[in-house]
Parts: sequence; C-alpha cells; structure tokens
Amino acid sequence: MSRTLIRNVSAVLPGSTVLSNVLLENGKILDVAADTHASADELIDGSGLHLLPGVIDDQVHFREPGLTHKEDLSTASHACAAGGTTSFLEMPNTQPPAVTMEGVKAKEQLAADKSLVNYGFYIGATPDNVEELRKATDVPGIKIFIGSSTGNLLVDSQEALERIFAETTLPLCAHCEDEATVRANAERLSGTTDIADHSRIRDHKAAVIATKRAIDLATRHKHRFHVLHVSTADELDLLRDTAPYLTAEICLHHVFFNVDDYPRLGSRIQMNPSIKTAADNAGLWQGLLDGTIQVIATDHAPHTLEEKAQPYPQSPSGLPAVENSLALMLNQVVAGKCSLQQVASWMSDAPARVWGIIGKGRIEAGYDADLVLVDLDESRTVRDEEQHTKTKWSPWHGETLTGWPVTTMVGGSVVWSKQSGFNESHRGAKLRFDHSRGGYWNTPDGIGT
Repeated sequence: MSRTLIRNVSAVLPGSTVLSNVLLENGKILDVAADTHASADELIDGSGLHLLPGVIDDQVHFREPGLTHKEDLSTASHACAAGGTTSFLEMPNTQPPAVTMEGVKAKEQLAADKSLVNYGFYIGATPDNVEELRKATDVPGIKIFIGSSTGNLLVDSQEALERIFAETTLPLCAHCEDEATVRANAERLSGTTDIADHSRIRDHKAAVIATKRAIDLATRHKHRFHVLHVSTADELDLLRDTAPYLTAEICLHHVFFNVDDYPRLGSRIQMNPSIKTAADNAGLWQGLLDGTIQVIATDHAPHTLEEKAQPYPQSPSGLPAVENSLALMLNQVVAGKCSLQQVASWMSDAPARVWGIIGKGRIEAGYDADLVLVDLDESRTVRDEEQHTKTKWSPWHGETLTGWPVTTMVGGSVVWSKQSGFNESHRGAKLRFDHSRGGYWNTPDGIGT
C-alpha cells in the first residue's frame, strides 16, 4: 500500500475550487478533504498551487508505427507529461493504418513499452471494413475520414457511410471536410504557391457541408457521433440542441490563429481543416463558453521543419501542440476569459464522458490519481528548442504564457516535474472504456469508476 498526501493545495473539483489536502492511495484518489496530518508515505507541498485532473487529449497523431522520424510514442508521451496531459486517444492513420483489431493491439503493445502516460487507440473506418468495425471492442471508438485522408481511410461514398452508421455500435468521430468541395477549390486554384490559399481550398463551405452530412447520418441512425476539430463559426448552429447523439470539440489552433497569421507563421499553421478568420476565432470561443462545444483537443500532428519548409502545396498539414495546450488555457484563465472549472471540464471531464473512459476526468474519491499541479503565477516563453516533441518546434514559439504545469501524476506516480524532470521508469496504462453508460449527455455526474 502506497499513500501520497498533496497538502494545502487549491483543488479544482467538479463544482468548486477548495483549499484542501488530497490523499492518494494505490493510484487512486482516496480523499479530497483529508486531514493535514493524514498518514502518507510521500508528502507533496501544494502551497500556492492548483490541482487539476490530468488532461485527456482525445485527438492526437503520434506517428508510430511508420513515420517515427516525426514523432514516436516515447517522445510524444514525454511531451504529454511535461504539458499536463495524462491520457491520449490516438488516431488510426499510421503506417500501416489501424483498421483491424490486430492493428490496434499492435499499437497498444508499442505504447505499453514506451508511453509515460495512459493511452487508447481508435480503430479506423474504410469503405469496406464494416465487419471488422462491428467486431471491435475495448477501444474509444471508430474514426472516419470524411475527406482529407490518403490510402483506404477516405470514406466519402454515401453507401459506405450509411452502412457504418447503421451497422456499428461504437461511438463514431470524423474529420468533416467535403472532399468534392475541396477538390473543386483545388482545381480552381491550381498552380498556387500562396499558403493563404490553403484556407480558400479548405473553405467554410467544405466544413459545413461535411458536418451537416455527418449530423444527418447520426440523427437518422441514432448513433453517438463526435465532430472533431470544428473550425468555423458557421458549424455552431448545426451543433446546437443536438443531444443525446452529438458532441463536438475545438482545437486550440482554430481558436488562437487565423488567416491574418499566415504572413507571420506560414506553413507552421497549415492544418486540415484549415485556419479560418478572426470572426471564426471569436465564434468558436463563444461556442465553448455557451456549451455548444464540449471538448478541447489538440490534433497534435507533427512534421519536421524541413518538411514544413517545402513550398505550398508540397508542405504538409499538421502541427505539434500537446506540450502547450494546458498552458494556453491557463493563460486564458489568468486573463479572466474562462475559469479553472471550465478548463477542467473541457479538457478532462468532457472527453472522459464522451468516450466512456472509466475513472478519469475528475478530482473525486474513487477516481484514478491522474493529476496535474499548476502554478498560475509562473510566466514562461514557449521556445522551439525546449520542446520535448521530436520535431522540436511549436507554432506558439516566442509567445509568453502565464500559468504552467509544474508536476504531472499518472496513476498516483509523478511522471514529470519541473524540479526533477521525467520519471523514465514509469509506464502508463491502457485506458478502460464503458460505452454502455451512454456517453457525455448521460453522465452529467462523471464517468465514475
């Protein structure tokens, strides 16, 4: 039996922030209001700090297997730990793609050997693997690329989509950009080398058409569906009053960057879906605040700077973000634009509920001790050379943020701290999923244990 007492800390609970002593035992939260002198094997002084549930990033591309010159599960999980992310859900478009349970299990084994934090892996849909998707179990859900993919992961035909929504039971999520619209825009702008044309090719219309199509499928088939990386304010009207089947998320690059940043950042902010306008930034932020959007994720998808430096359109889409996502949101808290409770909801509790991740997302007795201590007074400048991601760059390079993680715990063990660095002996665990609990709209009190 091992006990840790985090003493005199401001704990961010589901409904309040309280100055308390949080007692951990054998990897779980035993008490959120323990006695100051409770028996413990280890004491952590939380004076002046806030304790949040660890971030659950439900959309990452960690590139292993197949593209490990960009990232791998070891480097990515180090970046997670340093940024306060204690669990990730990784997408299937690796090489080979994870479109069978055998492929998913192979990735789980890689993570068991390499990852400092907890992990789960989506199974990917293809136009003809419905039987495999029907057999899939113990995964967060099924990922569909309705536009913007390569190989056999693009699922654009209505017949194939109808079968997936009708014949499978796992929660679904999708990249929503209309392939026909994107291709027509690309043909119209053929020959361009202007990076700003990326947002004209992958325009508002492409996003809205695909999102509307997916919402229609989900509501007709009564199938739980999560809209990934909403990029336009236009999509918000489609997403309002869509319980109990629909949830949605934004990624921070769609909130903090827009087309006016292309001259400064170029392909560093080239993403699919594309960066949109300042009005979209404002609309998406409002969508978070009013509850239309439930989840914040990163879509962490690194490429080397050499790859990014290729002239458009040879430059690939994608950017690294797991290392700075929590700090970006803490900076918003310090600026008075949102609360710590909202950040904990968007980045921890909501993704746990959407994907039925057992025992995660809250500071509550019985939940897993996946926690992050943060210092809201610390200011630090994001620098490329200090990033732990293998690609060693960030689109937020040079920006000074206030509010940073100082200690990250996974299963009650410190996996990273500002003072002592990484605990290289620790390995995260495979996440456990229970989809029978009904997802986000049916678990207002958390996913439980």
